[in-house]
Amino acid sequence: MKKAVMYGGGNIGRGFIGQVMFQAGYAVSFVDVNKELLASLNEKKEYPVRILKGDSYDEVMVQNVSGIDGNDLEAVSKAIAEADLCATAVGVNVLKFVAKPFKEGIVRRFTEGNKKPLDIIICENLIGADEFLKGMISDLMTEEEQIFLDKVGFVEASIGRMVPIQTDEMKDGNPLRVCVERYDRLPVDKAAFKGEIPAIENLVPYTPFSYYIERKLFVHNMGHATTAYLGQLNGCNEIWESIGIPDVELIALRAMQSSALAMSKKYGVAYEDLNNHVENLIYRFSNKQLGDTCARVGGDIKRKLSPNDRMIGALNLCIEQGVATDYIEAAIAASLLFRREGEEPMTPEVILETVAGLSKDDAVYKRIMAIYEMLADKKPLSAVLAKIKAERNSAVIV
Repeated sequence: MKKAVMYGGGNIGRGFIGQVMFQAGYAVSFVDVNKELLASLNEKKEYPVRILKGDSYDEVMVQNVSGIDGNDLEAVSKAIAEADLCATAVGVNVLKFVAKPFKEGIVRRFTEGNKKPLDIIICENLIGADEFLKGMISDLMTEEEQIFLDKVGFVEASIGRMVPIQTDEMKDGNPLRVCVERYDRLPVDKAAFKGEIPAIENLVPYTPFSYYIERKLFVHNMGHATTAYLGQLNGCNEIWESIGIPDVELIALRAMQSSALAMSKKYGVAYEDLNNHVENLIYRFSNKQLGDTCARVGGDIKRKLSPNDRMIGALNLCIEQGVATDYIEAAIAASLLFRREGEEPMTPEVILETVAGLSKDDAVYKRIMAIYEMLADKKPLSAVLAKIKAERNSAVIV
């Protein structure tokens, strides 16, 4: 049986990548530092993935699984050296910690006789995640060892499946159970593979892959975060509640359509196809069974409003392509009022200037602040929509 190493045994690792690897015939070893998770994986050798649809669900039992302690460098490097395929889903802030184990595993692989190229599917929300991980591994290698990287494919992936934080109710008596939505397409960078592209159902090899990376960040993630920011503003705890408010749905829809139009112009992809994706996302956001929270989706403001991430990245993309940014500006204004427990509150000026990198002299900065002041004064979203309509009619927004 083929062997796969899945670095990260969390929601995406188990609830998506581990599932599709198992269904493609791989025995999957999950590398993690959660002792309870590892013990359960090694005891049960299987776990259920519950696929939610409407008021019902299907369930897949993922078998032939095991756990490896991420602190056991010997065990991790051995698994990587012997693997037919690897993947990561650890989160951007944790990615740096996997560099040393991968370095040791790669060196061990090619010095102990395994001549097969190794592909690592990188499932992280980070533009340039491939070069980021490759660079960290390279920095740990000697000049002689760096030649091994010619046989390693650093393959970016775009994770579209939504997997919320798992509640006790979702686990339904099994701590290993993961509840997910039905969407299961896995776009990957076709040009990055060094070995044969694995025969995984619903794998979508594509080039140039920057299209899928940007579509995920600037359409899906931006629209999702927009729904969270506007939802909290309207007293909603969960995403499905928020998208059920007509004015929230309209702003999220129009913001994603703006980004979709900019992507259509940049990549020459039919707008109709992108708009179908947008409308499908609106429907998926309304999945009540997912129970995804506005706090989770909107949290980590410093990252999500950084220049290359979902909100400001989508704004800049539209500006570059000559597409109106008014609905995205409304979403960014709402984000300035977003609060999550444990995150340091910042003034809107600090967020826009220091985090987002906008200049207070820019017209877009001033428009965002004008909407922020309306929202801070408890003006309803209908007033914001009326403002956008009026400015469009007077050609202030082009």
